[in-house]
Amino acid sequence: MGLVGLSGNTVTVEVDISDGLPHYNLLGLPDAALNESRDRVRAAFTNSGENWPNRKVTVSLSPAWLPKSGSSFDLAIALAILVAHGSLAQDSIDSTLILGELGLDGSIRGVNGVLPALIAGHREGIKRAIIPITNIGEGGLLQSMEIVAFATLRELLIYLRTGEGTSHTSEALDESTDPLLDFEDVAGQMRARFGAEVAAAGGHHLLLIGPPGAGKTMIASRIPTILPPLTIEQSLEVTALHSVAGTLSERSPMSRMAPIVAPHHSATRVAMVGGGAHVIRPGACSLAHHGVLFIDEAPECASGILDSLRQPLESGTITIARSIGNITYPSRFLLVLAANPCPCGKFAGRGLGCSCSSIQVRRYLGKLSGPLMDRIDMRITVEPVGRADISSLTLGESSAAIAERVKAARMIARERFVGRGFELNSEIPARALRTDFKPDRLAMNFLHDELDHERLTARGLHKVIRLGWTLADLAGRNQPTLKDVTDAYELREGGIS
Repeated sequence: MGLVGLSGNTVTVEVDISDGLPHYNLLGLPDAALNESRDRVRAAFTNSGENWPNRKVTVSLSPAWLPKSGSSFDLAIALAILVAHGSLAQDSIDSTLILGELGLDGSIRGVNGVLPALIAGHREGIKRAIIPITNIGEGGLLQSMEIVAFATLRELLIYLRTGEGTSHTSEALDESTDPLLDFEDVAGQMRARFGAEVAAAGGHHLLLIGPPGAGKTMIASRIPTILPPLTIEQSLEVTALHSVAGTLSERSPMSRMAPIVAPHHSATRVAMVGGGAHVIRPGACSLAHHGVLFIDEAPECASGILDSLRQPLESGTITIARSIGNITYPSRFLLVLAANPCPCGKFAGRGLGCSCSSIQVRRYLGKLSGPLMDRIDMRITVEPVGRADISSLTLGESSAAIAERVKAARMIARERFVGRGFELNSEIPARALRTDFKPDRLAMNFLHDELDHERLTARGLHKVIRLGWTLADLAGRNQPTLKDVTDAYELREGGIS
């Protein structure tokens, strides 16, 4: 299976063994890693008790126009050579998707992109697949396909020749959250905690501004614990993205917990949005699909890195253009930014010890561009933790309790938007905000006044209305009132002086 992004093209491996001097020729636009398959396959044959054909071997990967990359074709090439040599029956691998890298000792090693390859194969009518045993976790997610997994070439050949072998199955999906992360660990910070709850309930982007040690990272890292578990379809999509990127070691294929991705502020544009030369891999914004993208020390990011997120923030997808083609990855995430109030981080509370001038403070926060900030729904100031909060023996509200309110609010929104193609308040189209989902008259008058005085842009007005709907859902109201809208406006405009 040749993957281009998350899309797969079936690649047929054809082998011809003819008379002539011993030679191995690989056709079909292979890359360097694929060209090296000859030596891997030959050594695997020798160490698995199979004979290498001492003749001219020509391997063709069809279609010829599609560039092929990686080592996932090793196993398919090996089995095709055995069929051409007469050592394996053709019908044993007919209509079978075969994926796996061969070790020199005959072991079958795991490869990236197994799940999207299986999904693509299933769409083309393939009913059976042979994969490495290390990929059984993601392979087992596709219940509608017969998945056969083996650890060595020798075991696989015994199975194909005799039908005997061990069947490997995957575990059930895990809905549990990380027990080490809970909102009850956060001391004080009621405003920031409420902002995280609103963000989770409506899918609203969040900026936390506060000094070092105030709890910004604690709050952001715990947002996945209050998000609803991923659906089966969402879990498949997230696992497929991580499979292509080769990051499943950081996330279990069986997990239904919303992912959180936290790239360092020194990350490159390619690391953030995806890219590459020969193989275009998803970046952090796609790996956070259906989850949280958390960027700490956001003003320290290189120029243009954060602005590259503007497309996925608006459309929920990211398109990467390269000479080999355009690849589109899903990128619908909840963006959480954290920033210090000034370069030294002490311009908060009473501001004791801050050595930054007003120009430095303004320049520092000015690194967050206006177009980006206009796409952020909430800007919340996180004050330093007080003595009373840190010494209190009473823990804060647990993630489980907050998650129940988030679940209830999302259920209200889902019922309101049934049949409209979206489920979250943050996804309400601008046209619908002007017709079917307007706040009450007093709330609209307030927003129009802010718009007339240029304290609010048209995009900002829509953001406030969407945020108002989430506040109304959390409060159990059928329509945003003036209070909901003014609270939403305060959440949006607060945090930056």
